[in-house]
This record gives sequence, C-alpha cells and structure tokens, in this order.
Amino acid sequence: MRIMIVDDDKTTRKILGLYLTKKGHQPVFAENGLDAIEKLASNEVDIIMTDLNMPYMDGLELTKQLKNNPAFQSIPILMLTTETDDEEKGKANDAGINAYMVKPVSAETVDTMIRQMTILKQQQEGK
Repeated sequence: MRIMIVDDDKTTRKILGLYLTKKGHQPVFAENGLDAIEKLASNEVDIIMTDLNMPYMDGLELTKQLKNNPAFQSIPILMLTTETDDEEKGKANDAGINAYMVKPVSAETVDTMIRQMTILKQQQEGK
C-alpha cells in the first residue's frame, strides 16, 4: 500500500516512514499541501496522512482541494496533528477528512487506523 505522509516536520516524516516501511507499506513524502498536490500528479497513493498546520498550504486546504477533485476524492485522508481543539477537529471533518488523530500516536494506533482506512477505500471502490 502506498501511503503519502504530508508533514512539514522532517523527523515526523522519517519516523512515520520507517514505521510504514516496516509494516510493508511504501511511503511517499511531502513537506506541505502544495508539495503533496505536485507529487500526487506523478504518484498514485492509497491513503494520505496529513498534518494540519503547515506552511504554504495546510492540511485543511489540501483536504478541500483533494475532495473537490474527482481524480483524488476517493483517497482516504487521515489527519495527524497536535491540535486537540474541537473547533479545529470540526473544521477538518467539514473539509472531508476520514479520520483525525492527535499526536503523539503509537505505532499500533497508526496501524489500526491504516487498516480502517484500507477498509474504507475498498468500500468506496465497491470491492
């Protein structure tokens, strides 16, 4: 499974990437929403894990753009952020995310959420 990790923090990208690789997934890395959109043009991904607060284009704007684009709207989006505020979570849900997790997260929690996102993607594709 190809999973895009969108986070402006290099350490977070590296840790998540190492974990996903260990679980047999192929990580694709992006530093912010603009970078993610550019990389999606040449990389097919199954799931997107994005941070909320990033420069140039944040996770909310990225989610809105992807959910409004027929080519990408079926990709499940997992928001992984330090924001615990219910208002921010509500904005993320309104934008169209499929799941919201507050950092720090355990490897087991990420694994469970990826499995749920995989099921969701299969349901959306009618499998």
